[in-house]
Amino acid sequence: MKRLLSSLSRSLFALVFCGVLALGLGGCVSTGLPVAASSPWQPVDIHTKSNPLDLAFSDSRHGFLVGSNRLILETDDGGASWQERALELPAEENFRLISIDFSGDEGWIAGQPGLLLHSTDAGQSWSRLFLDTKLPGEPYLITALGRNRAELATNVGAIYRTDDGGTSWQADVSDAAGAVRDLRRGPDGQYVSVSSLGNFFATWNPGEAIWTPHQRVSSQRVQAMGFQPGGELWMVTRGAQLRFNPDAANPEDWSKPVIPITNGFGYLDLAWDPSGQLWTGGGSGTLLVSADGGKSWQKDPVGAQQPTNFSRIAFSADGKGFVLGERGSLLRWVG
Repeated sequence: MKRLLSSLSRSLFALVFCGVLALGLGGCVSTGLPVAASSPWQPVDIHTKSNPLDLAFSDSRHGFLVGSNRLILETDDGGASWQERALELPAEENFRLISIDFSGDEGWIAGQPGLLLHSTDAGQSWSRLFLDTKLPGEPYLITALGRNRAELATNVGAIYRTDDGGTSWQADVSDAAGAVRDLRRGPDGQYVSVSSLGNFFATWNPGEAIWTPHQRVSSQRVQAMGFQPGGELWMVTRGAQLRFNPDAANPEDWSKPVIPITNGFGYLDLAWDPSGQLWTGGGSGTLLVSADGGKSWQKDPVGAQQPTNFSRIAFSADGKGFVLGERGSLLRWVG
């Protein structure tokens, strides 16, 4: 009888808890999710315990992956397999290669501390470009824009552009926005950054002299932000909450929070796959997918088997996709 009453009490509490959440969030937050019957992801062994941080391709099959501890790997089969490569860098310096991008055969790598590499032969050789010691902050994000052209953003929000292969750089924004924990570039050259403490975010559009700061939407600190396929913003906050901006022209307008699952682990990234499904990933192998814009979610069975924290989900325009995790974890999209 006591066990029956205890079970009924738990059920009643769950109903009341769900009702309260429904009033505040527009729906019930589930503590458990169904597992998808199959997975479009395939684990790839990259034979390292370093953290992969970024990847880019010079054509449909050839590309590079970079990461912590000077990690650089090369693929010639679209990312199905990777081989270790070496860079001519001082052996005593332990660089963190944080960003890579290609425009055809021209490639760029940004690393910390103070590292910028340039290639004109699809990465077969790399030359080091020495940055001005007065550069605000450390290199954070590099974007290849065409022949001899690239854009470099630093971890304090300075944005510089070169039109001569990195010989000289001109400041688009030299007035730093402050230390950032996350910074993304949109399809039209706009940027969004999250402050190091996650207590506010800032936006910048080409032609503007300074960043525009914005207060966070709720008491939950912001973890990461980026751009939806249509140019609107998305936001991941502490407490495993997702929010979506319905109007790209108004970064103050946000949806109610979406909380796919309360499993104690937060989310670190968000992305849309080629079919339009929404993916989010985070701590302890959390990899979730929604086919209806975030209304319902499923666990990915392959992601759940990976002993890692997923830090980035990346899809390219030609349909390639990867999930990057800690300690050498990499998943490849096979559709």
